[in-house]
Amino acid sequence: MNKLIGQQIKELRQQHKLTLKEVSQATHLSIGFLSQLERGLTDVAIDSLAAIAKVLGVELASFFQASRQQHPHILRSYEKEVFRVDTGRFIHYHLTPGATNLALLPRMIEILPLDSDEPIVPYPHAGEEFVHVLEGTLTLFLDDERQELFPGDSAHYPSTIPHNWANYTNKMVRLLVVSQPDRP
Repeated sequence: MNKLIGQQIKELRQQHKLTLKEVSQATHLSIGFLSQLERGLTDVAIDSLAAIAKVLGVELASFFQASRQQHPHILRSYEKEVFRVDTGRFIHYHLTPGATNLALLPRMIEILPLDSDEPIVPYPHAGEEFVHVLEGTLTLFLDDERQELFPGDSAHYPSTIPHNWANYTNKMVRLLVVSQPDRP
């Protein structure tokens, strides 16, 4: 998948007649990182990919299109692959890899336990998010409030409200997250 995303970025950059340096300046990502990304040699965080999408004038979801055909997408449980691991605690699985023209980005995220002394900093970004707890106890920080969400609980909020998640238990937390990516 990294290789496909990298190829798409390179093609779009060249179509817009942008250099790596220009994309680097607009996204605050290093030229070396962008070069590796275009060659499929590195992973990219969703926020960084969203910044690249904005500069290239495309929707974030367009990078997850393995084909250009529009068909209903079915992902079998045994086909699910890890898309990214953040800070060694957040394991991301995209639930519609290869789907086209996505207005929403559905993911399953597993959150490993966290030391309760570590500070969690809520942050805003463009878009909208829906979170549904499948397993475990999620601590949701939402606009200066701390909420505990249990299996079956959900939260739906504009992503412009400062927010963040944590797992202060000793068990895995598993979430279904559907977000509306930032639009360029």
